[in-house]
Amino acid sequence: MYEPLTWTLVALSLAATVFALVLAGLDRRINWWLLGLLGVVEVALLAQLVAGIVQLAGTERDVSGPFFVGYLIGSLLVLPIGALWALAESSRWGAGALAVACVVVPVLELRMYEIWAVG
Repeated sequence: MYEPLTWTLVALSLAATVFALVLAGLDRRINWWLLGLLGVVEVALLAQLVAGIVQLAGTERDVSGPFFVGYLIGSLLVLPIGALWALAESSRWGAGALAVACVVVPVLELRMYEIWAVG
């Protein structure tokens, strides 16, 4: 696993979480700035998916491949689902739901880091 990308994703996801919580606190819907930040995170997650699969194919570590790839794919899907939910919900809870989705990404990143480090 490429650690700088992992920690960058954790930082960006936590920043998006704070942004979404501020919008929820101000009783506002999500805006294009937050969606743009999520787009950056999503591109980085896609890069991590490709890099993770390439590294998994070339490693001699005893990494559980299905779990690792499952986490890579899961982390890629969380934000689009959260964004769709937030766009469908017109109240402050849309931003709140997106904040929950954003905080799931660092949790998945840390779990992937753990799976990779143990292997």
